Amino acid sequence: MFRSKRSVSFLIIIFLIMTTPAFSQEKPASDKINTSAGIVEMYFVGHGSLMFKINDFSIHIDPVRSSGNYTDLPKADLILVTHEHYDHLDASLINKLRKEGTVMLCNGKSASEITWAQPMKAGDNKMVNNIDVEAVPAYNIVNMRAPGQPFHPEGTGIGFIISIGDKKFYVAGDTENTPEMKALKNIDVAFLPMNLPYTMTPAMVADAAKAFKPKILYPYHYGDTNTDEIVKLLSDTDIEVRIRNLN
Repeated sequence: MFRSKRSVSFLIIIFLIMTTPAFSQEKPASDKINTSAGIVEMYFVGHGSLMFKINDFSIHIDPVRSSGNYTDLPKADLILVTHEHYDHLDASLINKLRKEGTVMLCNGKSASEITWAQPMKAGDNKMVNNIDVEAVPAYNIVNMRAPGQPFHPEGTGIGFIISIGDKKFYVAGDTENTPEMKALKNIDVAFLPMNLPYTMTPAMVADAAKAFKPKILYPYHYGDTNTDEIVKLLSDTDIEVRIRNLN
């Protein structure tokens, strides 16, 4: 049957519309931080998933496909995983992000699932490509699954202090405002979780931030929490609160 060129073109357009994914193929939004080692680009993938890029070196933090779009993001030179929960550890995606020379640092339970990963515990330091990675405690004090069963027991999960040039980036993982967090020093950029019942309320985040005084604070992993609350609670401080799409 004869079809005009116009009809064929119309059918092609309809086919492309029907087969194009509903989500954007663009990279996640990003901010830039100047360091003595160069500009760090921080990509807000979503939920607890981040990516830092310094020159051509890419750091994926808690990469999980359900958190956002990884289509146009580079493979990993360094992967950091705070703990083994499904919204922080995605073995399938990690295998796709891996390339020759990729280093993965994580808590012990995550290392039992990714056999080539290097386990860390709070207090450990690793140097990767002149980037210092320190593991710090991440755990619940108040919020429990059941009496005596915290959502994140002490000694299991970790957060990371990532030192790049003259700047320190703190990615807290799933935790509350622990004494160890409140004792931190010289943090330039902090990512603190803010969702109940698993991590912190805005008041808990404000309590911690006022104690260790990061220059810039990003609430992340915040679910349905009203982020306006943390902005108000820290409005009388010198801490710059930046809200990005990391629910």
